Amino acid sequence: MRRALVITVSTRASAGVWEDRSGPVLREGLEALGLAVDGPVVVADGDPVEAALREAVAAAYDLVATTGGTGLTPTDLTPEMTARVVDREIPGVAEAIRAAGVAKGVPTAILSRGIAGQAGRTLVVNLPGSTGGVRDALEVLAAVVPHALEQIPGSDHPRSE
Repeated sequence: MRRALVITVSTRASAGVWEDRSGPVLREGLEALGLAVDGPVVVADGDPVEAALREAVAAAYDLVATTGGTGLTPTDLTPEMTARVVDREIPGVAEAIRAAGVAKGVPTAILSRGIAGQAGRTLVVNLPGSTGGVRDALEVLAAVVPHALEQIPGSDHPRSE
């Protein structure tokens, strides 16, 4: 069974100021895709995100999905921290997540700066911090994650005759 880790990025949730609501939604959605899911691990914005991502890659998770820290505030640095960890970006995934939000009538979805990429053999995807944004993103991920997780370790496309 493929393994996934959910990382919630929120300085206030990590300090106990408020409850993490998006991480559990993300976990449940990834479990519905048939993944064995750990977390959510809740970390503060900034450098703790990079540290958590590096630990997850070292632990050989197949997928790491973050929620939060993708907006425009000065502390929203999840994309920057993710860019430090990934070897190759997969821009279509992040673009599709933003487009899914807009299609659901959330024009501010285009303000999410999340990225997606590959770090070694781990797929890393940034999702918005809202529960609605997570649900919209999960619809996108359901369509592509199984294939991506087959491709990353080197599985080839089946040939059609």
